[in-house]
Amino acid sequence: MSLDPVLRARIDTLLAQHRVVLFMKGTPDAPQCGFSARAVAALAPLGIDYAHVDVLADPEIREGIKQYGDWPTIPQLYIDGDLVGGSDIVEQMANAGELHAALGLSAPDRTPPAIAITPAALAMLHEALGNAGDGYALQVGIDARWNARLQLAPVDPQAIATTVDGLRVQFDLASARRADGLSVDWVDDARGRGLIIDIPNAPPKVRELSPVEAAGKLAAGALTLVDVRPPEERAFAQVKTRFETLDGDGLARLEALPKDTALAFLCHHGGRSAQAAEHFRQQGFGEVYNIVGGIDAWADADPAIGKY
Repeated sequence: MSLDPVLRARIDTLLAQHRVVLFMKGTPDAPQCGFSARAVAALAPLGIDYAHVDVLADPEIREGIKQYGDWPTIPQLYIDGDLVGGSDIVEQMANAGELHAALGLSAPDRTPPAIAITPAALAMLHEALGNAGDGYALQVGIDARWNARLQLAPVDPQAIATTVDGLRVQFDLASARRADGLSVDWVDDARGRGLIIDIPNAPPKVRELSPVEAAGKLAAGALTLVDVRPPEERAFAQVKTRFETLDGDGLARLEALPKDTALAFLCHHGGRSAQAAEHFRQQGFGEVYNIVGGIDAWADADPAIGKY
């Protein structure tokens, strides 16, 4: 079946308007499948702006893009109107520096990270590799949330790799930069039995803040408050002090703030604000708070606010 000319024109227009387009399931902030998440993760370290199309919200595009590029799966990345491929190809090109070249970016830093592995951990890992057989290495992955994963994987000649006392340790491009200074230990004590991984580059975790504590910091000028609720919710109840929102270009404006800006996030009960706080932590902000209980708890401390 040939692609409908109207749909082809829609896709042509999308690709003409944006140099880089990712057709995916979900959005970059909330991918709805593992393959789309992998493509987003591969693009993130490049620091580029790219358009995305959520095919789950547009069934016509979901099927049409498969015919357009004669590529049967989602996600699909296009650069300058040309199909690059799916998540596997995007990951491979990103790790090899080929994606940087395609986008006209400087070659990525492929310097192996400096890491430390204690003798106890080395002994355990050498034993595990020995049991796996020849041709395996320790693969270290650190995702955008700074969660570390260690696994045995086939030796990848294209990976960024270092050797610690005869143990090959390999990384993808994004993980290599996050792993600088990483240490691995093996423990068998009150903490449990297993590997302990420390990532000193990881930004501090989101901290909890009570409404009373938040009010004190705001009065001292030591905090920027962000109410993540939409305008229709804020109309029911809001704090009696200056705050930022995500309305319009609010997200981009806040992301452009200096990374040492202290940010506290507020919603109705604390769930959506926790997600927003985690997003800004991942953007490199070092002092990020979630206001426990949200505006509902704030109203307990200040009945003038009201509840809904």
